[in-house]
Amino acid sequence: MNSRYIRITHESIKPFINDDSEILILGSLPSAKSREEQFYYAHKSNRFWSVLSGVFDAPIPTTIEEKNQLLTKHKIALYDVIYECDIIGSSDASIRNVVPINIKKDILDKCPNIRKIILTGSKS
Repeated sequence: MNSRYIRITHESIKPFINDDSEILILGSLPSAKSREEQFYYAHKSNRFWSVLSGVFDAPIPTTIEEKNQLLTKHKIALYDVIYECDIIGSSDASIRNVVPINIKKDILDKCPNIRKIILTGSKS
């Protein structure tokens, strides 16, 4: 495991938002696996998709297309609160020197239908 800090800028994954999105789910920062796969919550051990599927009584999506369909059907937008930081691997506990996103400018101004914001963890 890499134990050295690297500087990450959240430019590799765009927000997942549709014009009719009503729920915004915010994480801290995409994991290394998510950055590699170019989609949110990509690591197979991440419980995000199984929890979301349980909430909506839907099959657990496995492909990016299936994940897009689940999010779109339930009017869910995904993004992260950290624009830039230093991090070791994908460890939220190691995050330091944070530059946050501008939620109003980056999300809410572009998607006025957002009615609910949900955070996925203590860092977010």
